[in-house]
Amino acid sequence: MCAAGKGVYPIRASIGLMAHNEAANISKVLNALSEQKTARVEIDEILVISSGSTDGTDDIVEGWKRKDPRIRLIRQERREGKASAVNLFLQQARNDILVLESADTLPRPNTVELLVLPLADDRVGMTGAHPVPLNQSDTFLGGVVHLMWELHHRVALEAPKLGEMVAFKKNITLIPRNSAVDEASLEAAIREAGLELVYVPAAIVYNRGPENLRDFLVQRRRIQAGHLWLQVHSAHEVSTAGVKRIFRHLLRVTPQSPRGLLVALGAVVLEAVGRALGCLDFWVLKRNPFVWEVAQSTKNLGDMQT
Repeated sequence: MCAAGKGVYPIRASIGLMAHNEAANISKVLNALSEQKTARVEIDEILVISSGSTDGTDDIVEGWKRKDPRIRLIRQERREGKASAVNLFLQQARNDILVLESADTLPRPNTVELLVLPLADDRVGMTGAHPVPLNQSDTFLGGVVHLMWELHHRVALEAPKLGEMVAFKKNITLIPRNSAVDEASLEAAIREAGLELVYVPAAIVYNRGPENLRDFLVQRRRIQAGHLWLQVHSAHEVSTAGVKRIFRHLLRVTPQSPRGLLVALGAVVLEAVGRALGCLDFWVLKRNPFVWEVAQSTKNLGDMQT
């Protein structure tokens, strides 16, 4: 066996699971990772980085360690931002191929293999999964969440925008610890290294979008401020930053029905407000929300089976 990029299998990978107070979800995610179906990829270790968890997350992970010896718990006493947790994973992982996932997402049984295999190409440095929301699509905000992730998917097919669950080569020592957009910071580092980004639409990972307006705006505000910070500090602009490409796809996917038009209009207004608040934070208030307020309504994966 040898490292990815040489065309030899299996490819050994380390998985980093970022968690803060994820007692409701952590067993589901660890079960999904433990039971991944792989043929050419070997999941060598699963590192849970628990950042200041106080809800029993750590105890649940300790129980899982007895079931699956690949699982290792790394505690951060204080919550210092996700980028800080990612850096701890980068320091502790023993393999050259890394998979990064948040503990409030749920991969399908073949997602890890699909994400890792493109990294066997020397030109590819990072891959991203296809996020699919679990929200009910027949509510107004659920419809907005589904529409926005569909737009993310379509934009990523043209120009990769990677998030929620990613795999990458360990040629990165650290990302900026005060980044509020860790996957985008990884994108910037990979591009700076001269490597390509690849979106893998078949690699499905489930998440839950915000289910109330407050959480929606809190999340979009933080992401906008984080992207602006990244643009200033690395000159990297994510592919979803530009509105022209998004509006082009919005016109294609919006159902020509009263409800479809209402959901599309709502998505535009809410995204505009979220981006405006993020601009206010970054440019005027000089805030950088790298330790961000948790959107609680995103934290329930439910009982879905993958």
